[in-house]
Amino acid sequence: MSKSKSKIKMPQSKSNIESKIKTHIVDLTKQSKKSIKPIKRSNHIHFSDHPDFQPNLSPKEVLQMGSFGGTYYRPIYSQVTENNLKDQHLDYPKSWFSKLDIPKQITSSIYDQLVNKYKVKCGQSLLAWEESGWMSNLDPYGWFQWYCRFYLGRRHPEEDARQIQRWKNITGERGRHRNSLITIIQKEIKKNPKLNIHSIEISPARRQTLQHWGYKLSKKDYDERIKYLSA
Repeated sequence: MSKSKSKIKMPQSKSNIESKIKTHIVDLTKQSKKSIKPIKRSNHIHFSDHPDFQPNLSPKEVLQMGSFGGTYYRPIYSQVTENNLKDQHLDYPKSWFSKLDIPKQITSSIYDQLVNKYKVKCGQSLLAWEESGWMSNLDPYGWFQWYCRFYLGRRHPEEDARQIQRWKNITGERGRHRNSLITIIQKEIKKNPKLNIHSIEISPARRQTLQHWGYKLSKKDYDERIKYLSA
């Protein structure tokens, strides 16, 4: 009886990686500025032109809570734009950074998990995101940079659609990280009724990841998901 041979995954060639890096080169002239004010509602932030996009943390809240190990707006070399970039955070309102230690909590080149709200490290490197083909020339720092600019009224038809869909896939009603967290919480509360949905010892890395995507689990979302699973 012959044994089946497992397939060996060959490393990607340099040309394949380079082509992936350039997957999302968009027309920068399609950018526009809208005077649309985000409206903070009880369970989410409402954008009148994109009502299906419903984060519940503003960019300011994401930063103030402690995120990205303090490194998000560090100086980088973007393989997508082929430029050195720095000081991108200076485009935003100073109030977003009130009482923050900018060199430690915003522009550090060294990831410090103690900066993060949940004191854990999570997320991939910029290089990994680039080589996976997720980064665009419009927002070469990534999704959170897109969100900061979108929140302030910048619009781009293709990129807005793509980035909102990415958000839905992770933190939306059917988002994998949101629903995985809810499932884990439900199991842990059954084992220990003293715990609750905000007990930080339950899946801190997932909570941190969701925070980076502008979302914190709410009781309403938790209850609705449990009700759906029980139906």
